[in-house]
Amino acid sequence: MKQQVHDAARRARIAAGTLAVTNRATKDAALHAMADALVAGTETILTANSADVEAARAAGTPDNVLDRLRLDEDRVAAFADGVRSIAVLPDPVGEVVRGSTLPNGLRVRQVRVPMGVIGMIYEGRPNVTADAAAICLKAGSAVLLRGSSSAARSNAAIIAIMRDALTATGLPADAIQQISADDRSSATHLMQARGLVDLVIPRGGAGLIQAVVEQSTVPVIETGVGNCHVYVDAAADLDMALDIVLNAKTHRTSVCNAAESLLVHQDVADVFVPRVVAALHNAGVTIHGDESFCAVDERVMPATAEDYAQEYLSLDISAKVVASIDEALDHIREFSSGHTEAIVTGSLAASTRFTTGVDSAAIMINASTRFTDGGELGFGAEIGISTQKLHARGPMGLTEMTTTTFIVTGDGHVR
Repeated sequence: MKQQVHDAARRARIAAGTLAVTNRATKDAALHAMADALVAGTETILTANSADVEAARAAGTPDNVLDRLRLDEDRVAAFADGVRSIAVLPDPVGEVVRGSTLPNGLRVRQVRVPMGVIGMIYEGRPNVTADAAAICLKAGSAVLLRGSSSAARSNAAIIAIMRDALTATGLPADAIQQISADDRSSATHLMQARGLVDLVIPRGGAGLIQAVVEQSTVPVIETGVGNCHVYVDAAADLDMALDIVLNAKTHRTSVCNAAESLLVHQDVADVFVPRVVAALHNAGVTIHGDESFCAVDERVMPATAEDYAQEYLSLDISAKVVASIDEALDHIREFSSGHTEAIVTGSLAASTRFTTGVDSAAIMINASTRFTDGGELGFGAEIGISTQKLHARGPMGLTEMTTTTFIVTGDGHVR
């Protein structure tokens, strides 16, 4: 298995050399061909996905995980559209980040260049396969895709279709390769292929991300576990707050930008807590609340510290009444995963205090946490949401998949 992974990485490095000198027009043509091929191959993809879903269901996989795995015509069309959206974005490769002429006459430019070979280790979301391949291609890098065994058939179908499209447009098929998920060691060999792989990005649950961070010898961008908070301030429009809480929690529960925790200022708690409890219960949400929430409805479950730290990825939410915005910030600092926090308020002072007091990749003011997404923020499809602070933070689009080099031009200069 180690030999297989390393051989794939060597092929990817050769392909990356071709991509590094490929112009935007050729890359964009390949992306459009890939998108068209994915739509044309929808039946093949759905047949493979159906087998994955049935096997996962038979193995007792929870419904929220099945939802991430399951594809239909609309979801295939959506990730094909995501590939097209990347084709129309500016090419980051060659962008001059900064430049100047020094007093001695040397001309200095910092320029964006491809990362090289990127490894993706991710769990059962087949759409990630198309998104990652497209972003890496446009950014001039080859990608090694190590999905989960639960989505192996779906991923294989998607990758085969995209590789054929690459070949048809004259680009090397090895720019996109699947790493076998049959053996768990393949992930270890990928994340330890230092010198062959330039960057590894894990995307999945806390266990997967932590394992990659701890075991990888290749540089890692840590993507987000999402314990996201919505704080309803004393100065909030309560109708707006109710809409935002419901959207953030119930729009899609199995994603990292869904809200998992609700904080309500005590000055509006008497009015807002009964309203939000009723609305959440009507939407099928189980509330794990403090004494104030429990007092409103006997169906509210008493919250523990584990509940406040939990990324549920289900129709569950933790909830608490706080005495001040500072108490809300203290709670978020203790329990947040650093992904996304939202404040609902009509006060400029409160929003400023919140944005300066929170240390997360994204902060929403009077908007749902569900907007922490590359597509929603205008980046095109994203490769993941980084919760770390080095190299990339927040939704990672094309720019975040490049690095830079310094080009220094002289005229016989010596030091």
